[in-house]
Amino acid sequence: MKKFFGIFLLSAAIVPASGQRVLTLDSCRQMALRNNKQLGVSKLKQDVAENLRKSARTKYLPHVSAIGTYEHTSEEVSILNDGQKTALQNLGTAFGQTAQQKFGPAIAQLQPQTQQLIGQVLGESVGMLNDGGQRIVDAFRTDTRDIFAGSIIVTQPVFMGGSIVALNKIADINTQMAQNKMNASRHATLYQIDQAYWQVVSLHHKKKLAESYLELVKKFDSDVHKMIDEGVATRSDGLSVDVKVNEAEMTLSKVNDGLVLSRMLLNQLCGLPLGEPVVLADEQKENIPVMEVRPALDVETAVAYRPELKMLQNIVDITKQTTNVLKAGNLPQVALMGGYAVSNPNVFNGFEKKFAGFWHVGVLVRVPIWNWGDVMYKVRASKGATAIANLELEEAREKIELQVNQMTFKVDEANKKLAMAKTNIKSADENLRTANLGFQEGVISPTVVMEAQTAWMKAQSQKIDAEIDVKLSQVDLQKALGTLE
Repeated sequence: MKKFFGIFLLSAAIVPASGQRVLTLDSCRQMALRNNKQLGVSKLKQDVAENLRKSARTKYLPHVSAIGTYEHTSEEVSILNDGQKTALQNLGTAFGQTAQQKFGPAIAQLQPQTQQLIGQVLGESVGMLNDGGQRIVDAFRTDTRDIFAGSIIVTQPVFMGGSIVALNKIADINTQMAQNKMNASRHATLYQIDQAYWQVVSLHHKKKLAESYLELVKKFDSDVHKMIDEGVATRSDGLSVDVKVNEAEMTLSKVNDGLVLSRMLLNQLCGLPLGEPVVLADEQKENIPVMEVRPALDVETAVAYRPELKMLQNIVDITKQTTNVLKAGNLPQVALMGGYAVSNPNVFNGFEKKFAGFWHVGVLVRVPIWNWGDVMYKVRASKGATAIANLELEEAREKIELQVNQMTFKVDEANKKLAMAKTNIKSADENLRTANLGFQEGVISPTVVMEAQTAWMKAQSQKIDAEIDVKLSQVDLQKALGTLE
């Protein structure tokens, strides 16, 4: 709905008849909000905070990770030492020597055929034992110079001392703070565009006033010079009027310059080319539309709506949750763990040169015992930061209360000035009328007429200033209350 309303305002701001855009205050606001870069930054920060909030939520859930490794070593792990390997490889030879030493004399007394048979058996036994010992040595070889290993681990936090809960609350608060910062940027943009808009309207009406005043003094200058030619007025009177004409021309030139610069600023805020001619809706009105407001002092509204106070409250809340995160450093932490691990070579069926693995589950408990007061000092520092944030919040509330009082008084004062300016307009108009009549009758000097013209010019200018002051004071009050929308 807001998007449709913005498009409607922008489409209604084009007048093809004159070839110039006619912009209302609402259309200028919509264009400024779309063009403002800081609002874009605030929106991106809001997206960042939202993604961080979603990230914090994942800390409650189990996390799965996979690990894979490969390692090549210059030496392999050996379960048997060199002596054991030699003994096993020469097991038959050692057996034959021992048998020869113990049973050799007895065998020598036997028949030759029996000796030959026993020798043949011993020879075969020596070979078989040597081969068996070699096979044992080979079986104990690990061949671990090339090791492959992998594991999938699932970790589920059970109790982290409250740190996960605190971190999630911090993420929520950061999201709120990003929204409050965006609202603050929005208010600042609207305040800036309102100031620029009414500045252009004010200078446009002052330009019309300066043109009217210049036309008035030029006509009077013509009348005075005619009277000088007729000998009714003096040359001194003519010179005085000429000075007023020059002053009026200078005033008009200054107003024109100021108006051009003000329009450039308004175009820049709206995202338009600086030199693009635009017409404001309130420029085309004879008088600046003013709705008189009698505001009541409402500090509670400011406390409830000002984004600055909300951001300071967010800071207080963040420091409190930071303290909880730090306190978790002194509390036990419990997590469930499980997974599946594989390796090559593996030792599940001797040493095998192939992949094999196993499932595993467990509980991880971490209990802090002694850290030399590190966590305690950090908690104290965090509590100090909370106290500072609370003091800054209280100070901001006091200043905003004062600001609301000042802006309420300023609105009342602007209304009074406008009423006085309107009264002065009537007096200045009557004064100028009677001065012109007296001058035409010849009973009033040109100096008195010029004074009446100057007073009329001043009264008209004060009326324009008073009308703009009423508008801007209302904007200031809305900003102070946090209701500028």
